[in-house]
Amino acid sequence: MEQGNGTVVTEFVFLGFSSLAGLQRLLFVAFLPLYLFTLGTNAIIVSTIVLDRALHAPMYFFLAVLSCSETCYTFVIVPKMLVDLLAQKKTISFLGCAIQMFTFLFLGCSHSFLLAAMGYDRYVAICNPLRYTVLMGHGVCVGLVAAACACGFTIAQIITSVVFHLPFRASNQLHHFFCDIAPVLTVASHHTYLSQIVIIMLCALVLVIPLSLILVSYIHIISAILQFPSTLGRYKAFSTCASHLIVVTIHYGCASFIYLRLKSSYSSSQDALISVSYTILTPLFNPLIYSLRNKEFKSALRRAAGKTISLPRC
Repeated sequence: MEQGNGTVVTEFVFLGFSSLAGLQRLLFVAFLPLYLFTLGTNAIIVSTIVLDRALHAPMYFFLAVLSCSETCYTFVIVPKMLVDLLAQKKTISFLGCAIQMFTFLFLGCSHSFLLAAMGYDRYVAICNPLRYTVLMGHGVCVGLVAAACACGFTIAQIITSVVFHLPFRASNQLHHFFCDIAPVLTVASHHTYLSQIVIIMLCALVLVIPLSLILVSYIHIISAILQFPSTLGRYKAFSTCASHLIVVTIHYGCASFIYLRLKSSYSSSQDALISVSYTILTPLFNPLIYSLRNKEFKSALRRAAGKTISLPRC
């Protein structure tokens, strides 16, 4: 729907895959199994952690929350994207766009702070093993998750309010496949340099503060590990942190590339490609990276599978 210069925008049109018009059905066939596999994998991880008492530890509590977060994050974006790949009219209402932006920002920001909480968990486990159960009790873990969600909610609320209080009277065409910050800002009729700075500062806050906490945790972790007397002990300690470091690198690398730039450096094609990676591939790989590298989780999964197979059939 084309908007005249004096008409207020009531809906947006997604043009994220418009340059691949002949391949959209093929993309649907490729993305749908990945999405279903992501949902299934995360469901297995969460159910295994909940049902196996051996996994009722802080590290696995955070892993379960991470899996739920990844599932919700994909649910906000991917189903709509899949429908649009098969639809002629790829639109979303103004309110729907605002809700989508708020929800994925809330989940994404919470994810950043959750990774910081997981880094703190590794720090306590390696640097203060004798006090681990005291320092990382259930109440502390729930409090860290609640704090991460509160920070994510507050920042998402502010950014969404700033973006959608801007005037939209010109184009309503978003060169993206969901309502991300940069493509929505691009079609705003007018916005000040100050609004861009506020958004960038908040995005930087979400990235820099958790990443700084993670770096401080790992400085202490590495210092403690290097003092271990045995090579095997150092290897085991490093291996427990490797999964977290991989996920941190992927998350902060993609997020920094997308959100720490001004409007003038926005590239719709590059951003769409990166967005596909962190909306489809990253939620698939993150839980797998944690679970498949963890012997205790794999043992619990085998026990759960064995119980399922041994159940009597009617």
